[in-house]
Amino acid sequence: MNKTAETSWNGVFILAEQFAGRVLPVSFELLRRGRELADTCGTTLSAMIFGHEICRDGLQELIDCGADRVVATEAAELEHFLVEPYAACMLDVVEQYHPDIILAAATTTGRTLMPYVAVKLHAGLTADCTELAIEADSGNLLQIRPAIGGNILATIKTPDHRPQMATVRPHSTRPAERVDGRSGEIVCQAAPADRLAGRVEHLEFIADDSPHHLEDADVVVVVGRGIKKGENVSVGAELAEALDAALGASREVVDRGWLTYPHQIGLSGKTVTPRLYVGLGVSGSIQHLAGMQTSETIVAVNTDADAQIFQVADIGIVGDLFEIAPALTAALRQVKQDNSTTK
Repeated sequence: MNKTAETSWNGVFILAEQFAGRVLPVSFELLRRGRELADTCGTTLSAMIFGHEICRDGLQELIDCGADRVVATEAAELEHFLVEPYAACMLDVVEQYHPDIILAAATTTGRTLMPYVAVKLHAGLTADCTELAIEADSGNLLQIRPAIGGNILATIKTPDHRPQMATVRPHSTRPAERVDGRSGEIVCQAAPADRLAGRVEHLEFIADDSPHHLEDADVVVVVGRGIKKGENVSVGAELAEALDAALGASREVVDRGWLTYPHQIGLSGKTVTPRLYVGLGVSGSIQHLAGMQTSETIVAVNTDADAQIFQVADIGIVGDLFEIAPALTAALRQVKQDNSTTK
């Protein structure tokens, strides 16, 4: 909507997410972002959430971790994400509260819902932001994201329309922490029946049967084009198993069909922030680094001493991954065996 309209736009809203009634961790990452912006603007921070029988303890936790208000819209039809009923309910919340800023995570939900709503509102939207700030003179939201293949950081603003909307990469910041004694307003409302219609029907949910979810893993082993062929993915998979780690991949590995897209890390894949990242034959393109450079400890193995990955690595090993990775795997398995024997 045009900013010059008579409507007064105020406050920061985040889109909290839930699954099976449980508030998802990415919601608390957004609270940290939103709290910083709200404090800078001297305004309130609210969280909107849509679902069915959402856990009340989860709603209170949103307050405890920084929200001044939580608006929960519930209906059986909102149990699973469907863009049309979610968008209709979100538009109602925007009409009710007129937020100046709306933030969502760049998840499947956020990447689908936010563009749909932005079009309905004739508002601007910046996707996949890695940083957010408030412009000192105007109070506009500065939306910062990688552009041109990750070679530059673009700062985008939408000064003429409200609300200002942005999606933020998951795991690009730490979750907000609980603050004892915080109080706030929790508004639970039933979704109007006429907002729940849609052309898409939810049939079933098929769970990911991977032992580790890449985005949430504490340890990640990543294979790059240095593995040379698809059959050699097993070298990384065996090390991942020995480390009790998730298995990731560079874009080229996925493009070649050696691993599937859910394994991809980088600008066009997932962002990870594990305690330990181990890269095998990963060159370290800017696009890949954008998805993993916030890892606490980065170990890289590559035959090319000039590989870009070594610029961000805490431990760099110039050598043949086909010798080093199996040796590491064997050593880890031996340690596990020794530990089980002594118990």
